[in-house]
Amino acid sequence: MDNTGIKIGLIGLGTIGSGVAKILKEKREAIQRETGTPLFLRWVADLDERRRNSPFITPDIFTRDARQVLEDPEVDIVIELIGGERPARDFIEQALNRGKHVVTANKEVISKHGPELLAVAQRKKVGLLYEASVGGGIPLIRPLKRQLQINAISAIHSIINGTTNYILTRMEKEGLDFSAALKEAQALGYAEANPTSDIEGFDAAYKIAILATIAFHTDVRPQDVYHEGISRVTSRDFRYARELGYAIKLLAIAKRSGEAIQVRVHPALIPADMLLAKVDGVFNAIQIEGDLTGRVIFYGHGAGRDTTANVVVTDAIHIAQSIHRGSLLEPEVLPDRPKAIQPMSELATRYYIRMTIADKAGVLAQVARVFGENAISISAAIQKEADPQSQTAEIVITTHPAREEALQRAISTIKGLDVVREVNNLIRVED
Repeated sequence: MDNTGIKIGLIGLGTIGSGVAKILKEKREAIQRETGTPLFLRWVADLDERRRNSPFITPDIFTRDARQVLEDPEVDIVIELIGGERPARDFIEQALNRGKHVVTANKEVISKHGPELLAVAQRKKVGLLYEASVGGGIPLIRPLKRQLQINAISAIHSIINGTTNYILTRMEKEGLDFSAALKEAQALGYAEANPTSDIEGFDAAYKIAILATIAFHTDVRPQDVYHEGISRVTSRDFRYARELGYAIKLLAIAKRSGEAIQVRVHPALIPADMLLAKVDGVFNAIQIEGDLTGRVIFYGHGAGRDTTANVVVTDAIHIAQSIHRGSLLEPEVLPDRPKAIQPMSELATRYYIRMTIADKAGVLAQVARVFGENAISISAAIQKEADPQSQTAEIVITTHPAREEALQRAISTIKGLDVVREVNNLIRVED
């Protein structure tokens, strides 16, 4: 290539984009030492005209038209940081088809369209790197693809959404209810004004689909992932969980189950002495189990401008080193195994059930009989003091391992019992 360096086109100058521009400006010399050639921004595209005055760019390279980036033959690497599925997916595909390398942090695009886009990159002999799409500032994708590639991965258990982990931490440590903890997270900038993607498990589903695709060499999409959120978890659940020796976390799980794989996101009770139980606040942790490495845990900030931007720039450096050497990037391993997703109904695990019942004799026996009729064995039952005004009591039941289908059938029957006022919550247990 010419001796003026490697030219980057940045699409999106929001929080992470401004962090990338900042690093490219302030770490210019260090980056050049790593790559052997300068990296600099040729274009920065963003719809917000006010960002033209960012302290990390010069106004002359700012444009509101992404085509300036995509159609400029001098741009070597396109960094896409606008988020969302469209038009980001189209921008990435156009860049690849024009023979440009692409770096993205877009979990939605990669989880929904990753294999197709990677195939385009492979055909055009360019790179599509997406390290920052999962885990923010935690280097995870490349180690999973490279350092762990010959391992037979048996399971991934992860906390990969900082918003929900912050909310659950505040509920556990301070006794806040869900709505108060959510408002606090929003005030601190940890949760969006519309937090649905985070609190209902969509964000974590995108991320675990990406990890499962890589780990199990099969094409896992978000629609394959069972997901439920944290809005039903209350401070009472934390109190009972603590009595039972557990913590509550929103887990994203991918696990081998015979010839199939389970891929699911939901709140879970996990033993209080487990390392994942000690991951608090906005931190993320990903626990991977391989036949050669055993248990490996990746831990760190799952979000944040500088931490995530660092990973994005590192991807760009990796590509730049390849360009400077005149060599190809490592070949991408595309999903090549048949997809076999285990239906949620076939899951077998333990359960925590909290319910409000009539305060009279024989109620627990009626509930236990329904469980027994569905081949579900009760492990423990906790009953608290009754409320004399409403003449109700609250009980918590934990089960031995049972099939999801049987458990849901039993719960449906229990809800119809005259003596059961409400089934307040059902949380799966991951020992």
